[in-house]
Amino acid sequence: IEGNGYLEVTLPSGISAYTRDGGLQRSADGQIVTADGYPVQPSITIPIDARSIAINASGEVWAYFDDRVEPELLGQFSLAGFANEKGLEAIGSNLFLETAASGAADIAPPGENGLGTVRQGYLEDSSVDAVREITELIEAQRGYELNAKVITAADQMLGATTQVR
Repeated sequence: IEGNGYLEVTLPSGISAYTRDGGLQRSADGQIVTADGYPVQPSITIPIDARSIAINASGEVWAYFDDRVEPELLGQFSLAGFANEKGLEAIGSNLFLETAASGAADIAPPGENGLGTVRQGYLEDSSVDAVREITELIEAQRGYELNAKVITAADQMLGATTQVR
């Protein structure tokens, strides 16, 4: 997803959850699911004889077949937007639940209502720069060590002054 928005998935309990995990795959029965096997909503099923599929920026899923020249439209993804994304409840595995703080999901096709577009063949990378985080951790650790040495030196000076009396 390039821009704002979440894919809606159905959990085994039947409730809706939301994810930005674009690592989608085809289940044994042809349904498009997440890496954890949760079906994406609206449900799109890829026929077994489809040679390949293409997904355009507006989320339309097209299937290509060996015996046809023109592709067949299988369905269209929709994205969910929230008034306050920070209010979503993280439940792990890149899944979020709607809360009162996040507001109700605004479901619309990609590219509409301020939602992003879909890009086939791309995955969103982590927003964490591991090298920078380790560098900052080392800096913090050295700062802690220096502060500990200052406290030790101050303690030794206080100990020396109390022994002089």
